[in-house]
Amino acid sequence: MTTTEAPPTARTAPYVHAGPHWFTTVMGTGIVANAATTLPLDLLGLALLARAVWVLAAVLLVAVVAATALQWHHHPDVARGHLDDPVLSQSYGAPAMALMTVGAGAVLLGGPVALAAPLWVAGTALGLWTAAAVPRRTLAHPGVGPDDAFGGWLMPVVPPMVSAATGPLLVPHLPDAWRAPLLALCTVLFVLALVASSVVIALVVRCGPGSTVRTPTLWIVLGPLGQSVTAAHTISAAAGVDAVGTAYGRPVWALAMAWLAVVVVLTARAVRDGLPFAMTWWAFTFPLGTVVTGTSALAATTGAHLFVVVAVALYGALVVAWTVVASRTALHAATWA
Repeated sequence: MTTTEAPPTARTAPYVHAGPHWFTTVMGTGIVANAATTLPLDLLGLALLARAVWVLAAVLLVAVVAATALQWHHHPDVARGHLDDPVLSQSYGAPAMALMTVGAGAVLLGGPVALAAPLWVAGTALGLWTAAAVPRRTLAHPGVGPDDAFGGWLMPVVPPMVSAATGPLLVPHLPDAWRAPLLALCTVLFVLALVASSVVIALVVRCGPGSTVRTPTLWIVLGPLGQSVTAAHTISAAAGVDAVGTAYGRPVWALAMAWLAVVVVLTARAVRDGLPFAMTWWAFTFPLGTVVTGTSALAATTGAHLFVVVAVALYGALVVAWTVVASRTALHAATWA
């Protein structure tokens, strides 16, 4: 399978290279800010770091949206080709999650709900479309079947779980009449995403790790695991039933830790084999960030020292991963200038 992304050249306008996969830079950057606000420890300078990184994520969102719009205007054939590509089309889940990540950061950092609410609504609507349309288009593509599943197949079906995790953040800012319906909607989105992602995860596990270049996509499995723990916490906390989120969160968190151990080993092996840089490296960031927020949620509800230590340690790993991936991406993008 090939992708429709144009090869970088010195004379090509940067927006030609725009694609849904570039929204992963927003997701991966925004989660660094959002996860910082949920940590169970008040570390020196953490709030300032979170605000600075959130601003960067917001700027990236504007830039990627603008580049995408320019591409659709000047090169609609390239833009349409992204959706027809059975590999690159999986990244259409990224724009939805990017919108909601920036919106959630605005609420967590005390920003305007007037910004967060439209981003959540837009991201939720787009995520429902990707969850329904992209898998159907993928399986309808000639030569593509369940045996071709890889971690990237989770991208279009995870956005409703992000909606479920971030929607309850809006509840305290809404009129009383809107609160219960929003929580009910988030619960439905949680169930839909849990079912869809469970099916895809089963396919990914059955198909095995695949080629070395696809190893980073195995980290995406952490996304629905960590995000579902976070969603269970935010929904149950908003509903005043913390015990429900904790009861769900503990076993799923343990599963996430087991998968994390597996992908660390597989990634180390891939690096030894010469893992080339690709935009799939952003899978090292957002999924790990959701595990941080899920672990922080369990630390908040249980008070267990284990969750506090793991949350802080994983956040440190997230910052390191983001630094490496962001710097490599900047060098990659510089080749277009």
